[in-house]
Amino acid sequence: MTLRILTAGLLLVTVPAAARAPAMHVSGWAGAGLGSSAAYLSIHNGGRTGDRLLAVSSPAARSVSVHHSSLQGGVMRMRAAGAVPIAAGGQLNMKPGGLHVMVMGLKAPLRPGSRLPLTLRFEKAGNVAVSLPVLAPGAGPAGGAHHGH
Repeated sequence: MTLRILTAGLLLVTVPAAARAPAMHVSGWAGAGLGSSAAYLSIHNGGRTGDRLLAVSSPAARSVSVHHSSLQGGVMRMRAAGAVPIAAGGQLNMKPGGLHVMVMGLKAPLRPGSRLPLTLRFEKAGNVAVSLPVLAPGAGPAGGAHHGH
């Protein structure tokens, strides 16, 4: 009987540790905008397993999605990125002219000095809420918001 209690106790201790999701650490910024804007994130997967960014949402906009921009034949083209993998211990860096978050149908203009709330949904880590500083056009990354899960 003692062995059963001990075994059950070990299972209770080890199951939550094995089920623990990767720790996502997010920083970034958003550009000021009237009807739409772009946000640029740096995401570090502090976990021991890879994960995927599945979706992004915001109460400040009707539609939010991850896009990839590329220059093709002298024309900048944008396409939906789909699920974005982030390796265990890896870093994903979004930047102008590449991978970014498109924020469309803003309910109110994003003005420099304000903040943009986003919720990132990961396959394993679940939802991670961030609040990004809004920068003036051309201001580039400065400071950033640091949040984690």
